[in-house]
Amino acid sequence: MLFLLKKLVAKLLLPPTLPLLLALAGLLALKRWPRAGRCLIALGLFGLWLFSTPVSVDWLARQLETARPPSAAELASAQAIVVLAGGKERYAPEYGGNSPNQISLGRLRYGARLARQTGLPLLLTGGAPSGGRPEATLMAEALQLDFGLQARWVESASLDTHDNARFSAALLRQAGVHRIVLVSDASHLPRARYEFERAGLSVIDGPTRYLGGNGEQRYSWLPNGNAAQTGHQIAHEWLGRLAQQLRTPI
Repeated sequence: MLFLLKKLVAKLLLPPTLPLLLALAGLLALKRWPRAGRCLIALGLFGLWLFSTPVSVDWLARQLETARPPSAAELASAQAIVVLAGGKERYAPEYGGNSPNQISLGRLRYGARLARQTGLPLLLTGGAPSGGRPEATLMAEALQLDFGLQARWVESASLDTHDNARFSAALLRQAGVHRIVLVSDASHLPRARYEFERAGLSVIDGPTRYLGGNGEQRYSWLPNGNAAQTGHQIAHEWLGRLAQQLRTPI
């Protein structure tokens, strides 16, 4: 119940929901409090623009994406590769039901490449926060069928990044593994690394799926659907970092 409440609160605080709620509140307040109403409408419209425009979304993404791909020396010191799930497609009849979504597949692809490059074992982590089959299980199937590799560990009980770290660390400790390459979106990696280091692991960054630097050059000040989708992801990461700091302040 607590997990579902957390997800609901997050959805209300993310674009486009929060900016729309602010604009709606402003419309309702216009008659009685015209100045406050206009401010709320302006704030809501600005929020919609900010998180759906290539130039601003690109800038926000770059502030998060500080991790760089690992060097050969760093990879040589690692003992395992951990790939974080990022969601699933609930309706994928061509794959027999569920399938890893594009986020999970992007991370899995880079994890598979690193595994081939280094020969390191793979741990896949991700449960089923929305019900159905666990994300890590779906990723393990894709890894075997589509990439020709076998995961050493499949952690399928976690519901969020904090769980990913705790449950993965417990599996790895049993195998004597303490230094890992952590694969996730470049924007998500700082938050994920923090959790895995708190769980007692030494972490080498394995960033993929950079969102910054891919914005349109033309009409970059005009909102579009692709930027809005990316803006939602970036806002989710900023909100996650805030929640992380409130839970365990540095």
